[in-house]
Amino acid sequence: MTGQAQITSVEAIGSFRARLIVFLGQARPVLDEAANELSRTRLWLQNDQRSFWEHQLRLRNRKLEEAKQELFNAKLSQFQESTSLQLMAVQRAQRAVQEVEDRMKSLKKWDRELEHRAAPLMKQMEQLQGFLATDMAHAVAYLDQALKALDAYRDAVSSRNEKAAAVSPAKTDETK
Repeated sequence: MTGQAQITSVEAIGSFRARLIVFLGQARPVLDEAANELSRTRLWLQNDQRSFWEHQLRLRNRKLEEAKQELFNAKLSQFQESTSLQLMAVQRAQRAVQEVEDRMKSLKKWDRELEHRAAPLMKQMEQLQGFLATDMAHAVAYLDQALKALDAYRDAVSSRNEKAAAVSPAKTDETK
């Protein structure tokens, strides 16, 4: 063997491999947590908030109907001064219903906006997860093979050097 490899640090490759494994062990859960957080946010918007505001809308519509009924009853009873209170109650109930309807519109907008903004990022995260799961797993396996090959090479070179050293003293004895 005329050309020998100049291996300065097999330990550096081993250290890199170990750090890569640690990184993979830490990166996967972080990506999973980010995906879970997005799912929780999506469910919160689509289920929890929607059902809450739909319930609020039903309650406030019921209060509006009650206020309208009270106003109607006050008009029938011909109490002019008391109808102003019922009219204010109807207007207040209408504003409360309008507030809930505005919130529901905002909720629908946020839901669409979340989907619009999160979809490309989720795609990138899925690609990164695939890269970490397949390509980086192959990289770790490749580093394992490289370390084994370097160890075998080092053993072969050291045994060859030991044989050469054992032969050299015999030659020096023969020349004397």
